[in-house]
Amino acid sequence: MRLSIGPALVALALVSSDAAFAQAKARPAPSAAVESVQLSASVERGKQVLPLAPGMELKGGDRINTGARSRLILKLADGSTVKLGERGSLFVDRMQVRNDGIFEAALFVAEGAFRFTTEALDKFAGKREISIAVNNVTAGIRGTDLWGKSTPESDIVCVIHGSVEVTPPGEKPFTLDQPLSFYALETNVSKPVATVLADKFREWAAETEEEPGQGVATRRGKWKVSVAAIKKSGEALDAYNALRKAGYPAQIIPSKAGEERIYGVSVSNFESEKDAKSAVEALKAQADLPKYDYKVGM
Repeated sequence: MRLSIGPALVALALVSSDAAFAQAKARPAPSAAVESVQLSASVERGKQVLPLAPGMELKGGDRINTGARSRLILKLADGSTVKLGERGSLFVDRMQVRNDGIFEAALFVAEGAFRFTTEALDKFAGKREISIAVNNVTAGIRGTDLWGKSTPESDIVCVIHGSVEVTPPGEKPFTLDQPLSFYALETNVSKPVATVLADKFREWAAETEEEPGQGVATRRGKWKVSVAAIKKSGEALDAYNALRKAGYPAQIIPSKAGEERIYGVSVSNFESEKDAKSAVEALKAQADLPKYDYKVGM
């Protein structure tokens, strides 16, 4: 038997804004948070699979996955940025600001393209201890702009600016410190360090950059996709679950039309009208989602 979700939703909607503000002030800054996402993307957390949304906090033990045409931008506690391209998989082994003020993180890129960029050193008062494993190749970060990618055929680490200590499997570490120099491990064979040509690097970099108008959601985004108001809470919950299972961070918002209670199901924070309409097209291409009546608005 399905339980009614109406009272619980109303209670959530009536939470005091003052209490929420006080709670936000009391909480420490997150080790990492979603800055923006080109839908859809999700995080595996224990036995849960949750769709990613702007502002969502991440922590050690999370495994992040992006879908086709997806992009993801994360902001770390030290101000660094991590970008993940489509069909990517990133595991957060650990991430924390230690008691001595050092920000440490260990990331594992199992699949896909990524880019790691630190802020200018004078913007972060503490020290960093960050390592990124691109499948079989480990890169120790020393304040740099780094691009990499893991595929079944190869693992690549490319320095854009700064330096990185690279450790191939079973080999001694070495330093990459020349702009656009890269190391590749192909079918478990180390290739000589080379320099990527500018045109080729632009192709690489585009793999981790968002595509405006293609379903981008940000913290400041004001556009949303709504499912036509539903009168039965059970049907609203079905739509909510279907959207979230597809990787879209849906919300249920109860309201009243006269004396009748209705339930709105929506996905918010799209950067533009075009981004919202692109999301609708993607939703209608899903197996179980074309049946809903979608509307785009603010």
